[in-house]
Amino acid sequence: MALRDNAIVAYAEAKHEMRSGRDVWDYAGEILDALLERSGLERAEIDGVIFTPSATGAKTPMWSQSCLDYLGLETNFTDTTDLGGCSATGGIARAAAALDAGYCETIVLINADTPSTEDNLIMRSFHHEWADPEGLLGPPGAFGLLSRRYDHLYGLDLNALGKMAVAQRDHAVLNPNAVEKLRQPITVEDYINSRMIADPLRLLDCVMMCDGGNGFVMMSRKRAKEKGYSRFVVPTGYGERTNYKLSQNDLEPTESGHRAAGEKAFKQAGITPRDVGSFHPYDDFLIAMMIQLEMLGFCKPGQGAAFINETNLHFDGDLPLNTSGGQISAGQAGLAGGGTNLVEAVRQLFEEGGERQVKNIANALVTGIGWIPYGRNWGSSTALVLTPDA
Repeated sequence: MALRDNAIVAYAEAKHEMRSGRDVWDYAGEILDALLERSGLERAEIDGVIFTPSATGAKTPMWSQSCLDYLGLETNFTDTTDLGGCSATGGIARAAAALDAGYCETIVLINADTPSTEDNLIMRSFHHEWADPEGLLGPPGAFGLLSRRYDHLYGLDLNALGKMAVAQRDHAVLNPNAVEKLRQPITVEDYINSRMIADPLRLLDCVMMCDGGNGFVMMSRKRAKEKGYSRFVVPTGYGERTNYKLSQNDLEPTESGHRAAGEKAFKQAGITPRDVGSFHPYDDFLIAMMIQLEMLGFCKPGQGAAFINETNLHFDGDLPLNTSGGQISAGQAGLAGGGTNLVEAVRQLFEEGGERQVKNIANALVTGIGWIPYGRNWGSSTALVLTPDA
């Protein structure tokens, strides 16, 4: 058995909302109902479920069990993929492993969170001792330092960063599931002139928290064909790395685990960066996407801006970038946010992108970023290659 012996047969996504007032399990229920409707499955056929963690439910130690209870599901296999922004992509790989091992036959993946309504997340680790007392409050501060380091090494090209912001916002305008207040076009000048948040990070470098949810149904490809699904999406390559080069005290902060994760995913899928049909990178900040382009091998370190300036990033361009608007322009649904770009990649491979449908559906590359350590790059990196019924 292998990763590619499994299939995503259905997907679902709720509209992103700011301060929706809804409960996280309300979103989870909406996603489950939508998945059952789309897949044509009966509730009793679901015998496995994987959840992402939730900033809303962060204090609930038995997260997957309590979610199952509220959803009224009885399963043979249940798990929570605890990888922060890598949880959604990591969940696909873990679902495939569970299916291969025979733990279940039909597995649902549900990613839901409502941090703009109720955020119960408590950051432990080094934060309270080393970061918060010094005023380094949250991801913008950490990515501000990372951006400053990149600027020191290579220089920051604001026009290139702005080009990414504009492309994603243009896509969000075409995405009815994006946060409404973000569905307004912007220009490169708007990006450059947006207020400073954590120098050199600007407002339009950053994500905005919202409420939302998304999910998938997976089963073996054999079973998908037996059940008569005419279309489905297959994971063909996956790489994951946590604490990249942790033992090296002089690790360069602008180097991330996507170098290792990407190499593994590309090798497993049998493709190179040049073959990627559409790119859906985790985008908590614009600088993160540029670094990923370099680490994944689209270009060399320090040449991210040049690559961006030479590439059409719109849905009908050379390398379509986060065609739903990404988290930056569609909204970051807390710890379910890693599923935002993943569900868009699956949608595109089903050829259901509507006005923003990409031309090349040979494959899609989706990535994840999980948690921010002290003085290093992000802690976890994932890379997932998907293809239509490969």
